[in-house]
Amino acid sequence: MNAVIYSNDNLECQRAKTLLEKLNFQIAVYKLNQHFTSKGFVREFGPEAEYPQVNIGFRHIGGLKETLHYMKQEGLI
Repeated sequence: MNAVIYSNDNLECQRAKTLLEKLNFQIAVYKLNQHFTSKGFVREFGPEAEYPQVNIGFRHIGGLKETLHYMKQEGLI
């Protein structure tokens, strides 16, 4: 399965990447100021969104907490 992580390289971003790697996801990591701007991030995810933001397949999951919840619901962890 494919996943995308929008990252600013904080600890939660690293944890999300590690989790998805351990579950054998194909991961693309988009980094702040390299692949997108803060303004673009807010436009895409809203002013309250925190890093990381995770998409799995074509579905936006949310932050690390929401990603963990999704993984549990889907029986992946």
